[in-house]
Amino acid sequence: MTAVFAILLSALAMTLIVGLRYLIVSGAFAAATRARHPGLYQGLDRQMRREIVWSLASAAIYGIPAGVVAWGWHNRGWTRIYDHVDAYPLWYLPVSVLLYMLAHDCWFYWTHRWMHRPKPFRLAHAVHHASRPPTAWAAMAFHPIEALTGAVAIPLLVFVIPIHVSSLGFVLAIMTVMGVTNHMGWEIFPRFMWGGRLGGWLITASHHQRHHEQYGCNYGLYFRIWDRLCGTDGGVGDFARSHAQARQRAVGRGTGAPRDGVDAGRRGADRTA
Repeated sequence: MTAVFAILLSALAMTLIVGLRYLIVSGAFAAATRARHPGLYQGLDRQMRREIVWSLASAAIYGIPAGVVAWGWHNRGWTRIYDHVDAYPLWYLPVSVLLYMLAHDCWFYWTHRWMHRPKPFRLAHAVHHASRPPTAWAAMAFHPIEALTGAVAIPLLVFVIPIHVSSLGFVLAIMTVMGVTNHMGWEIFPRFMWGGRLGGWLITASHHQRHHEQYGCNYGLYFRIWDRLCGTDGGVGDFARSHAQARQRAVGRGTGAPRDGVDAGRRGADRTA
């Protein structure tokens, strides 16, 4: 009974950590957006409140398995997480980060692509695509089914691939920052990261923007490897056009024009079937 209570406390603690991490990081990038592109989120207050509600619900779904795994690692040695740097060669530290990112990217690509099938889209993924345009608050705005597919990836990997606790923290930091910046509606990274040879393999907001515009392309998370291999790479999006569309939507809301968020998302799923 004591172990069950400890596991519940660990799950609760991780849920709070994930939720606070989301609020702090998304809030910081939302503030940066207001400073860099004033008015970009104009008229989207209701949408952003909805994104926050869905994201905080997702925080619990992410936090529970993370809390169980954290308790098991600390108290039972269940996982392959290690805290002594000399347990593996130093060169393995960056290698383990890359392995986790590659494995997570593969999982995300195929589950995300599956979510764009008509039935899963209407059931779950339409919640995420209802954000039109997405904002810095949309990174975790998932239906519980979609949140669950994302929440199990890293907790499963720690049972398979050895990783130092600091490297795991670095992976989670990259996941958080990329998830937020890919949705905030403008490009924060320098051009070499999204254009040219290096940009041809990395995913930033410019690449993910095209996914939210066209639905049937750009399914990856960190890398464009699977999109390129499977013929689903649609290149980068046009922020000038999306900013103009955002302003038009703000005007439309001001005149009482109806929103088409989820319905438009459903039509997008039909196009990718």
